[in-house]
Amino acid sequence: MNVVVVESPAKAKTINKYLGRDYTVLASYGHVRDLPAKDGSVLPDEDFSMKWETDGKSAKRLADIATALKSADRLILATDPDREGEAISWHVLEVLGAKRALKGKTIQRVVFNAITKQAVLDAMAKPRDVDQPLVAAYLARRALDYLVGFTLSPVLWRKLPGARSAGRVQSVALRLVCDRENEIETFRPQEYWSVLARLATPKGEEFEARLSEWAGKKMTRLDVKDGTSAAEIRDFLNGATFAVTDAESKPQKRNPWAPFTTSTLQQEASRKLGFSAQRTMQVAQRLYEGTDIGGETVGLITYMRTDGVQIAPEAINAARKVISQEFGDRYLPEKPRFYSTKAKNAQEAHEAIRPTDLGRLPATVIKYLENDEARLYELIWKRTIASQMQSADFERTTIDISAKSGGKTAGLRATGSVLKFDGFLTLYQESRDDEEDEDGSRLPLMSVGDALSRKSVAIDQHFTEPPPRYTEATLVKKMEELGIGRPSTYAATLATLRDREYVDIDKKRLIPSDKGRIVTAFLESFFERYVEYDFTASLEEDLDRISAGELEWQEVLRRFWTDFNTRIGEVKELRVAEVIDALNDDLAAHIFPDRGDGSDPRSCPTCGTGKLSLKLGRFGSFIGCSNYPECRFTRQLGNGQGEDQADAALGADGVKVLGADPKTGMDVSLRSGRFGPYVQLGEEAKPKRASLPKGWSVESMDLPRACMLLDLPREVGTHPETGKVIEANIGRYGPYVAHDGVYANLDSVDEVFVVGLNRAVAVLAEKKEKGARARATPAALKSLGDHPDGGEITVRDGRYGPYVAWGKINATLPKGTDPQALTVEQALALLAEKSGKSGGKPKAAAKSKAPAKEKAAKSADDKAPAKTKAAAPKKAAATKKAAPRAKAVKKDTSDAE
Repeated sequence: MNVVVVESPAKAKTINKYLGRDYTVLASYGHVRDLPAKDGSVLPDEDFSMKWETDGKSAKRLADIATALKSADRLILATDPDREGEAISWHVLEVLGAKRALKGKTIQRVVFNAITKQAVLDAMAKPRDVDQPLVAAYLARRALDYLVGFTLSPVLWRKLPGARSAGRVQSVALRLVCDRENEIETFRPQEYWSVLARLATPKGEEFEARLSEWAGKKMTRLDVKDGTSAAEIRDFLNGATFAVTDAESKPQKRNPWAPFTTSTLQQEASRKLGFSAQRTMQVAQRLYEGTDIGGETVGLITYMRTDGVQIAPEAINAARKVISQEFGDRYLPEKPRFYSTKAKNAQEAHEAIRPTDLGRLPATVIKYLENDEARLYELIWKRTIASQMQSADFERTTIDISAKSGGKTAGLRATGSVLKFDGFLTLYQESRDDEEDEDGSRLPLMSVGDALSRKSVAIDQHFTEPPPRYTEATLVKKMEELGIGRPSTYAATLATLRDREYVDIDKKRLIPSDKGRIVTAFLESFFERYVEYDFTASLEEDLDRISAGELEWQEVLRRFWTDFNTRIGEVKELRVAEVIDALNDDLAAHIFPDRGDGSDPRSCPTCGTGKLSLKLGRFGSFIGCSNYPECRFTRQLGNGQGEDQADAALGADGVKVLGADPKTGMDVSLRSGRFGPYVQLGEEAKPKRASLPKGWSVESMDLPRACMLLDLPREVGTHPETGKVIEANIGRYGPYVAHDGVYANLDSVDEVFVVGLNRAVAVLAEKKEKGARARATPAALKSLGDHPDGGEITVRDGRYGPYVAWGKINATLPKGTDPQALTVEQALALLAEKSGKSGGKPKAAAKSKAPAKEKAAKSADDKAPAKTKAAAPKKAAATKKAAPRAKAVKKDTSDAE
């Protein structure tokens, strides 16, 4: 008997069908251990030894694996083929070793890039040992993220009330967004004019030409700077004669794009399908893990976390066969195409993302897939096939023209591009924002010396535009170019920025919030080195070198920690006034905008003598006067333009009619209420209303979106087992599907409107499997860190409003208190009052048995193997109740990979 361990139950189900009765395939459900969310989980003074913790659910799964091993001869670790997958296998081995469950067992590690029967069987025939350098790279990455999160985040909480976390990759990604916003705000538009002449050949065929030379000088797009100069050129051309001085036609080729990597898949799925990076990876995960296709469960795509662009030789051959059959031999190049990536630190051994069977055309599998899955599969299939197709051929023509009048001359140029053979473009066109359209207009046939007649001359005023805000797609592209993060981190990093409310999303564009800008300004002022792009990229290079066996992981940590810890100590000693002064300087252009009247932007508009400054209050940051309390002038951060624009969008009466509802004919209106913007149907006594979900802006609302909200709840379909209806809706805790009293969260608001029956049934089953409770503990809104007496303090949203929780003590927040702005000091006072103790913190009696757990955990840690002090504790019960704390704070203080 053989026991196989994989990450997910879906993957286990698929693989179990391939291997047969001699194999038991069990799922670990991801990582089985993590670092406890408290100080001391990583010990720099003990050569960065780590104390791991296993939660109750993972302990049960590990116990099931250990039980299965009693009647087995071999343990096969078949987790994903990347650094995280290697780490999961290592963790499983460490825990089972501590349980003495491996004695006399053969241990093997296998990896496969696709979940197909052939790929799995081939991998089983080529086992290896756990790759220790890959594990070392994971340990270094996990320790780095922990040390940054658990030392830097508390400094943020004390110096910047309302700031939620900082992370090694997260903070650098946020800086990119903030730097782009600074560029936009400081951008000064430059005026320029275009000069366009419409000319005709002797045969009367018309075309357009642009100014290319004036007064003996070559002219670029920005060289005609004002209307006077443009009018002078126009008057000259209106009196000039025109003749062709040069005509040239050149063939051009456009080659296909490489197959998808993780980042390019996320970028194209965003542009073509409107998917977020997180949604793309969730859908890709389902395609990878396996789908029932006509009675056969098979993985449809290869592993989706990769930065390699090459595909296997057998896949190239299959692609060429499909091209020949579906498009004809003229679309098949003479030789196969091979690609190499330009991404920094790419791991070329990893194959690109492709269908596992290229002969499985999208049209043949669409009936087995949900809508999102079918669309993403089609995108991947087209990109892969196109990557092996013939190049597209163009003919590009350039015509130079002279204009003469009264002894003066000017030059014009006309260009045209004609598609001669579409090649791969017949199947696939990438939607790059910066891609030039090469398939332009065809120019008439002209020869040198041909006289041309003038039809018209037009001049137009233009202004240069600032660089565009990042979208998720372009931010991922920039991070990849800089070598920041890795394929497995992009989606998690972007999700963290959204969850921490450091960025807002409007029409796919990432806009830094005031909270995000303050955090970035703080880090750039006092931790500049650690948010530098090159420094972060160099750490990623070090991790890659560790995984290649070229560096020792503790040495990398020692180099980082020595300087970082010193800087943490220095910043802790800063007075808040020093922090405020630095932020006032860094954010001056944003929080003290020019008033346009020559006055000091920082002078108080109320008292005239005070100076405006950033203030850090109980409920977040704001602008206030230095003469407080005599002058009580305050305003929100920024210049208030966002609120003004929203009010203007709603009109003077706070109402904007969006149109008539197609079903009822009643007006659908957008309104502003006590609890924010909402949409309303009709004007009846009790009209139907729906609040705008988080992330939906007033400016982006239109009739179709409003009708979608008002039509909720949406009926998804009938459950195949119970015959009862499944509904999708948006509730107090976000988007969800509901069936027969079971509620399961969806990944995004947008999914409420498109989720299909298969997906809904799957998430409901997963929720039921996890043991859904009618009154589950609300998810943490915010982590405040550890209590001085041990244990995490969190802020949660309960049935009767927000409250602060520590152990078994729950203290309701005073009415009007912003839960996101609550400080540790305020939380301690509320908890002390609730527990009936005096002073700022509860005594040991209120620890919810923390000493017993800590004692048990210490006992387990003392038994860990000496080589890394990172092995699993032998007593799973010792740490069984600590896992929820680890999960909540990990999300706040570390970058997932």
